Amino acid sequence: MKAVILPRYGGAQDLEVADVPKPPCGPGEVLIRLKATSVNPVDWQLGAGRLDSIIPGEFPLIPGWDAAGTVVAAGAEITDYAVLGYVRRPVAKWGTYAEYTIAEPRMIAPKPASLDWDSAAGLSLVGLTAVQTLDAVAVKDADTILIHAAAGGVGSIAVQVAKARGARVIGTASPRNRDYLVALGAEPVEYGDGLLERVRRLAPDGIDAALDAIGGEEIDLSIEAGADPSRVVSIADPKVREKGGKYVFIDPSSADLRTLTSLAESKQLIVPVSATFPLERAAEAWEASQTGKARGKIVLKIA
Repeated sequence: MKAVILPRYGGAQDLEVADVPKPPCGPGEVLIRLKATSVNPVDWQLGAGRLDSIIPGEFPLIPGWDAAGTVVAAGAEITDYAVLGYVRRPVAKWGTYAEYTIAEPRMIAPKPASLDWDSAAGLSLVGLTAVQTLDAVAVKDADTILIHAAAGGVGSIAVQVAKARGARVIGTASPRNRDYLVALGAEPVEYGDGLLERVRRLAPDGIDAALDAIGGEEIDLSIEAGADPSRVVSIADPKVREKGGKYVFIDPSSADLRTLTSLAESKQLIVPVSATFPLERAAEAWEASQTGKARGKIVLKIA
C-alpha cells in the first residue's frame, strides 16, 4: 500500500511517500480502506519525538490518528461499511496517512451519510477532545464557558458541542475569525493584551468554566475571569493541575463518536475544513498546520 512514513523522528522535511505492507489485522480488529485522514498538531509533535515518553514510535512510522474509510475485513469476515474513528495505539506505528489502517471496534463508529469524507476525516480527534474536555468540567445548560483558540480545530467543534448543551460560549480568536465564530454560535473576543478586561465586559458576573488549547497565562486568566480552578481544563499544559484544574489527553471512545455523529445528523455540528491536500503532499499539510493559523481542519485525501 502507499503510505507516508517517517524513517526516524523528524519534521515535515523527513516525511517520505513509500510502498509498505498492509498492517496486520489481528483478532478483534478491522482493516479499513481509508478515503481521507486529517492533520493534527499532535501528529508533528509525535513525529518530532516530543511524545516519546507517552507514546513511543516504532519505525518506519506512519503518522496520523484520524480515520475515515470503509471496513473491508473484520476477522475472517469481509464487510463493507463506512466508518470514522480515532485510531490511537500504545505504540505509534500503523497510523492513518496510508491507504489502509487497522482499528479496534472501540476506536470507530459508523459514518453518517450527512458527513462527506473530508468532514468525517476531520471530526474524530478534535470531536473527542471537545466532548471529553467539556465532560471533564461538566459543562451544562446555562453555563458560560470561555474557549481559548476557539477558531482552531478543537475550538471550532468545542464551541458547537457546548452550544448544543445549552451553554453560552465566549471564544478567543483573531479579528479575522470574528464572523466565523459568530456563525458557529460563539461570542468572539480578541486575544492579546487586554483580554481579561474584554472577557469581564462580556461576563461581568464571571465565567463558569474554561477550555484552554494554548497553555501558559490563559489558565491564570481563566481563573481570574471567574472560573473555579476545578472547572478549568487544558489540552496544552499539564501544569493546569498545579492550579487545581484538569489536564485531558483523550481516549478512543465509540460512544463519544456516536454522540458527535448524532449531533452532525441533527445539524447541530459541522466540521469546518480549511484546506485539503493529496496524501503525497503531507509535508505541505504539516507546514500549514505548524503556522497555527488554520481555521478548522486540514484534510489529507487518499486516492
